[in-house]
Amino acid sequence: MPKKETITSLQQAKGKRKIVMITAYDALFASLFSESADIILVGDSLNMSFNGKADTLSVTLDQMIYHTQAVCNGAPNTFVVCDMPFGSTNTKEEALANAVKVFQQTGADAVKIEGGCNRAELIKHLTDNAIAVMGHIGLLPQSVRSEGGYKVKGRDENSFEQIIEDAKAIEEAGAFAIVVEGVTPNLGAMVTQSVNIPVIGIGAGKLTDGQVLVWSDMLGFFEEFKPKFVKRYLEGAKLVKEAVKNYKQEVESGVFPAQEHTYK
Repeated sequence: MPKKETITSLQQAKGKRKIVMITAYDALFASLFSESADIILVGDSLNMSFNGKADTLSVTLDQMIYHTQAVCNGAPNTFVVCDMPFGSTNTKEEALANAVKVFQQTGADAVKIEGGCNRAELIKHLTDNAIAVMGHIGLLPQSVRSEGGYKVKGRDENSFEQIIEDAKAIEEAGAFAIVVEGVTPNLGAMVTQSVNIPVIGIGAGKLTDGQVLVWSDMLGFFEEFKPKFVKRYLEGAKLVKEAVKNYKQEVESGVFPAQEHTYK
């Protein structure tokens, strides 16, 4: 069994090996991913892929805690990060109280907070109080409504410079790593070079310190939309539909259950 990652080992990986991160929302899939993943992220993306919502904004802190508990149960030897949901970190005091609740009620190793320079003071307040924080800059899913959609960042000079400043501010505030999402590859590389902590990309090119994908995207279970940056490693939805169709046919025809599936 691989040794569980720590903040120290993850930071020492920068420039030496790529960090592998994947989302999970339950114990079953967390246990399946634990052999390969350095980090499992309990992402608020579960509100879309698991709960069928249009965006991440309506997921609650209690829901995030429930799913994080399940993931920690399924992958006790994997470094687990819990997304702090929309509205749970509006003030320093609220953010600390809610992050403490996550730490006390789950086995999470860290929390993740979206935002850059505007969140640096808040992140520092958490890290000063023994809360490990992963930052998240670039495209911010929790800002989808205020920004009018999901927009790739780094295509103009102003946003390019701002995101680099965001990364530096988060590092200075004490974050141990950063997710950078939905940026041009050259900006992903520049962000990675601008800080001394690991930068994990999602739709940010290959020159970051690691990669993260939503499991239902990479395994082909989410059929409605496939982001450009996603590679499908399995046609999961097709395989499941075929299996269930086969089950239906065998039930209706009387083939299942066969004698080997019945008690004597």
